[in-house]
Amino acid sequence: MSQYALVTDIGGTNARFALYDLATNELSAITKILISKNDILLTLIKDYLASQSVTVEMACIAIACPIDDEDVINMTNNDLSFSRSELIQALNLIKLEVINDFTAVSMSIPLLSKEDLIKIGGDEPNLNYPIAIYGAGTGLGVSHLIKIKQHWISLSGEGGHTELPMTSEDEDRILDQLRKKFGRVSTERFLSGNGIVNIYQALLQINEQPIEALTPDIIVKNALSKSCPLCLQTLTYFCTFMGRFGGNLALTLNTQGGVYIAGGIVPRFIEFFKSSPFREAFEHKGRMSYLVKKIPVYVITHEDPGLLGAGVYLQNSLK
Repeated sequence: MSQYALVTDIGGTNARFALYDLATNELSAITKILISKNDILLTLIKDYLASQSVTVEMACIAIACPIDDEDVINMTNNDLSFSRSELIQALNLIKLEVINDFTAVSMSIPLLSKEDLIKIGGDEPNLNYPIAIYGAGTGLGVSHLIKIKQHWISLSGEGGHTELPMTSEDEDRILDQLRKKFGRVSTERFLSGNGIVNIYQALLQINEQPIEALTPDIIVKNALSKSCPLCLQTLTYFCTFMGRFGGNLALTLNTQGGVYIAGGIVPRFIEFFKSSPFREAFEHKGRMSYLVKKIPVYVITHEDPGLLGAGVYLQNSLK
């Protein structure tokens, strides 16, 4: 049997590939590519394996979309799709696991060190309670971990597609602008790269300014340099909404084991995030505020928690 398994972490923008050592639980040959419109997953995998001059017999595909029992998997935020049976046959696999990308991220949590995390408030975690994981990138991923007889079990879901409540008239105005654009407005419309743009353009409309097609990176850059008041306001709202949504997750399963933030956006402005209204919004839960105040929040700074977690998931499935 091959020593290595293939693991992937496929998001709406980037795809990551690595080899997972089934003996040592270590990652190697990590490769990141930008997904283009016409990419075919099987071709991407074959190219990657050819570049490493290895054959694998097992794989775990972590991908940003709902996972069910259907053979064909279709992504939410891009056009990539694939057939499980085709992958198994074309790659001569004896085992293939396909999981949600945040299921993979959640499975990495027990293996992360203090160096992989930045703590933002709260007490020490109580690991007899569940853990919540969420993160903004191209979309908004959500998962939970619960411990059963000393084993961590991941609860996957599509929590990013729930609605986000507004708590002030100013926020109502932002939501009203997004309703005009989308009809139903999910939390992902606020908490994602496109969400940053959505908030910014809503503020432009509220302030009767012409729409600008700025990218999320430019909005964040302008906010951090304080060169654009509306960009600064946008990033502040983003952090506030991240806190409110995280606090909602904390209450849903009483996640005294901690709340973990993944995704590629927040680590880009971690100092701003720490001093933003994030924690205040996280804790602002009325009669339940006393409970949420205890719960620690961690930002994951590990480069590839999805790849690591995909390997852990595959390893656990073999047991």
